Amino acid sequence: MSGEFSGPFCPLAPHADRAHASLAILNARFEGVARKMSNTLLRTGRSGVLNRARDFSCCIVTGSGSLLSAADSLPIHVLSGPEIMARTMTEYHPELRRGDAFLHNSPYHGCSHPADHTLLVPVIDDAGCHRFTVLAKAHQADIGNSAPTTYYGAARDVYHEGALIFPAVKLQSGGEFNQDLIRMCRLRIRVPEQWYGDLLAMVGSARIGEQGILALGEEYGWETLEQFAEEWFDYSERRMISALEQLPSDRVEGRSVHDPLPGVVEHEIPVNVSIEVDAAAGRVRVDLTDNVDCLPCGLNVSEACARTSAMIGVFNSIDHSVPKNAGSFRRIEIRIRKGSAVGGAVHPYSCSVSTTNVSDRIANAVQTALASLRDGSGMAEAGASIPASHGVISGRDPRTGEAFVNQVFLGSSGGGASPHADGRFHYSHAGNAGMGYIDSVELAEQYQPIRIHSRGLVPDTEGPGRKRGAPSKRVEFGPVGCAIEVAYVTDGCINASQGVRGGSAGGAARQHLRKADGSLAELPTSGVVTLGPDERIVAITGGGGGYGDPRKRDAREVRDDVREGWISAERAQEIYGQRIAGDEAGERGRDTL
Repeated sequence: MSGEFSGPFCPLAPHADRAHASLAILNARFEGVARKMSNTLLRTGRSGVLNRARDFSCCIVTGSGSLLSAADSLPIHVLSGPEIMARTMTEYHPELRRGDAFLHNSPYHGCSHPADHTLLVPVIDDAGCHRFTVLAKAHQADIGNSAPTTYYGAARDVYHEGALIFPAVKLQSGGEFNQDLIRMCRLRIRVPEQWYGDLLAMVGSARIGEQGILALGEEYGWETLEQFAEEWFDYSERRMISALEQLPSDRVEGRSVHDPLPGVVEHEIPVNVSIEVDAAAGRVRVDLTDNVDCLPCGLNVSEACARTSAMIGVFNSIDHSVPKNAGSFRRIEIRIRKGSAVGGAVHPYSCSVSTTNVSDRIANAVQTALASLRDGSGMAEAGASIPASHGVISGRDPRTGEAFVNQVFLGSSGGGASPHADGRFHYSHAGNAGMGYIDSVELAEQYQPIRIHSRGLVPDTEGPGRKRGAPSKRVEFGPVGCAIEVAYVTDGCINASQGVRGGSAGGAARQHLRKADGSLAELPTSGVVTLGPDERIVAITGGGGGYGDPRKRDAREVRDDVREGWISAERAQEIYGQRIAGDEAGERGRDTL
């Protein structure tokens, strides 16, 4: 900190340590508001996507649209996009009043993808001045797509996708709902009561945020809060400069490859990045322009997701304690090309799967490229998404006779290794970063007519390294007393997650159908599969890549991995160069999570 504060912002100024304390206190207060918003969504959401998997985010932006606080949020939801959505709101609705609320999910106007319904509420002071905007973003299990999924990889365009698109549409005036909009959604969405319950949860969350910031304004004064925001951004920018100064100045190239989508895109989809680190200037530039044009499918990446994914790769590669807000973002320059599938998606190309597959490949390409700069920076690739065990299931519940649509989170891909830590078991994917929850077997079976027959980690699928990637998961599940549809878009079956700096690749993903006679048949990597009452899905997720030479892995960590059943004694000797005696290996294994 360089400045001294006067006035109400820091009544104990001019001491610098007191200024630091004031920043910390007000940052904690804003984060507290964001966490109250999140708690409201978790406790009141109707769908399992919200109240069990926690696939939502809450954040606060300034009146000018700069991200201020996003405590406990999924990175793919908030690092970029809220500022564009907030500007879209003010552009389309220049006269904002207290009690207004806007529904936004347009990937062409700053949202991540159409399934991420977002509630924007402008915080208006007593004089009618727009001070901040709160956003509650919640992934929906159904948004009226032509197929029962919100990840529609095969969608030829937004019309084939079929999603209802809301570019900052006014949902409330004076706190009263636009009932025309509600009725339209109820007739289009397969599970209207579930959607409406989630919508009410989002409105409640955003109003909690609005009340919290109005209370802060009354307590501290609006000028104090605005001064804090600028000082917090400046502090965060200085932290970012300091972190980037630790990297060597250089220009590096990165590449990650998405699998083909059979019947839709028959070729692999490379994601290329060019990165320039200027350590002396404390700046990093990420160029995404050298990539394929928009594709006739749902894999196209929205601008918000492309910028966010590039930032995820950067933040995964440096000091993790750097604040993630508009201040630190000033030191990251990202170039995208309009009309490109990698961040330049334009209407009417579909962005249905924008938050995961190709988007994850951007983050992976950035962090593996930065790993080439020096040992201690960057990160290996994370396992790819979306396996069938993380897909959308739908059907009619024989217990109630009612239709259901829900995304399950039974098992997802493993995290890549970093210089200082093994990959996280439940990483899910790069944009999620392990923030979501994994479904309870008991609750998943209670809420849907399915049975999870087995769930566990697959030995010897970790990406070997000095720090290892997380292993693959194996999940077998099927319907009970009915047929169900399972929609998924699996990547990483051909192009498994790569290791860096001598680390090796993680296990590849695979999807199979277990027929009624017990035999297994390989499934395509993407599609909507109908399961009969006696059939099951067997999903194997991708493992994460390793970091560094596996023969330099600490011997105690290798022994622990063998003892826990993550790797075999044979793999320990062959890959890690560690001979594990039988009594050391023990009898413990991992059949279930």
